[in-house]
Amino acid sequence: MSEHFTYKPEGVCSRLMEFDIQDGTIESFKVVGGCNGNLKGIGSLLKGMKVEDVIGRLEGTTCGPRPTSCPDQISRALKSYLASNQ
Repeated sequence: MSEHFTYKPEGVCSRLMEFDIQDGTIESFKVVGGCNGNLKGIGSLLKGMKVEDVIGRLEGTTCGPRPTSCPDQISRALKSYLASNQ
Protein backbone atom coordinates (compact mmCIF):
# COMPACT_ATOMS: atom_id res chain seq x y z
CA MET A 1 0.00 0.00 0.00
CA SER A 2 1.33 3.43 -0.88
CA GLU A 3 1.92 6.21 1.61
CA HIS A 4 0.61 9.72 0.93
CA PHE A 5 3.05 12.51 1.83
CA THR A 6 2.53 16.28 1.59
CA TYR A 7 5.11 19.04 1.77
CA LYS A 8 4.84 22.84 1.87
CA PRO A 9 7.69 24.23 -0.26
CA GLU A 10 9.50 27.46 0.60
CA GLY A 11 10.93 30.17 -1.67
CA VAL A 12 9.08 29.06 -4.82
CA CYS A 13 5.73 29.71 -6.54
CA SER A 14 4.25 26.29 -5.76
CA ARG A 15 2.28 26.08 -2.52
CA LEU A 16 1.89 22.36 -1.84
CA MET A 17 3.50 19.15 -3.09
CA GLU A 18 1.81 15.77 -2.79
CA PHE A 19 3.48 12.40 -3.24
CA ASP A 20 2.30 8.81 -3.18
CA ILE A 21 5.25 6.55 -2.38
CA GLN A 22 5.38 2.77 -2.14
CA ASP A 23 8.45 0.78 -1.15
CA GLY A 24 10.72 3.77 -1.82
CA THR A 25 9.30 4.37 -5.31
CA ILE A 26 7.24 7.40 -6.33
CA GLU A 27 3.84 6.36 -7.66
CA SER A 28 2.44 9.87 -8.19
CA PHE A 29 3.35 13.53 -7.70
CA LYS A 30 1.08 16.58 -7.83
CA VAL A 31 1.65 20.27 -7.10
CA VAL A 32 -0.66 23.13 -6.17
CA GLY A 33 0.56 26.38 -7.76
CA GLY A 34 3.79 26.86 -9.66
CA CYS A 35 4.39 26.35 -13.37
CA ASN A 36 1.57 23.94 -14.16
CA GLY A 37 2.89 22.37 -17.37
CA ASN A 38 6.47 22.04 -16.15
CA LEU A 39 5.42 20.45 -12.87
CA LYS A 40 3.04 18.02 -14.61
CA GLY A 41 5.96 17.00 -16.80
CA ILE A 42 8.24 16.55 -13.81
CA GLY A 43 5.51 14.46 -12.16
CA SER A 44 5.42 12.17 -15.20
CA LEU A 45 9.20 11.77 -15.09
CA LEU A 46 9.21 11.03 -11.34
CA LYS A 47 6.67 8.23 -11.59
CA GLY A 48 8.45 4.92 -11.03
CA MET A 49 11.69 6.50 -9.77
CA LYS A 50 13.33 5.66 -6.46
CA VAL A 51 13.21 8.48 -3.89
CA GLU A 52 17.00 8.51 -3.48
CA ASP A 53 17.54 8.78 -7.25
CA VAL A 54 15.20 11.78 -7.47
CA ILE A 55 17.02 13.52 -4.63
CA GLY A 56 20.36 12.97 -6.36
CA ARG A 57 19.14 14.39 -9.66
CA LEU A 58 17.18 17.42 -8.43
CA GLU A 59 19.03 18.62 -5.34
CA GLY A 60 20.63 22.05 -5.73
CA THR A 61 18.70 23.14 -8.84
CA THR A 62 18.08 26.90 -8.79
CA CYS A 63 15.48 29.12 -10.49
CA GLY A 64 16.89 32.37 -11.81
CA PRO A 65 18.38 34.36 -8.92
CA ARG A 66 16.59 32.26 -6.29
CA PRO A 67 18.72 29.89 -4.22
CA THR A 68 16.13 27.11 -4.73
CA SER A 69 13.56 25.92 -7.29
CA CYS A 70 10.60 23.58 -7.47
CA PRO A 71 12.91 20.66 -8.39
CA ASP A 72 15.17 21.52 -5.43
CA GLN A 73 12.09 21.71 -3.19
CA ILE A 74 11.06 18.25 -4.42
CA SER A 75 14.44 16.94 -3.26
CA ARG A 76 14.00 18.66 0.11
CA ALA A 77 10.50 17.21 0.42
CA LEU A 78 11.81 13.71 -0.27
CA LYS A 79 14.65 14.16 2.24
CA SER A 80 12.02 15.12 4.79
CA TYR A 81 10.01 12.04 3.85
CA LEU A 82 13.03 9.77 4.35
CA ALA A 83 13.86 11.41 7.70
CA SER A 84 10.31 10.89 8.95
CA ASN A 85 10.35 7.22 7.96
CA GLN A 86 13.55 6.08 9.66
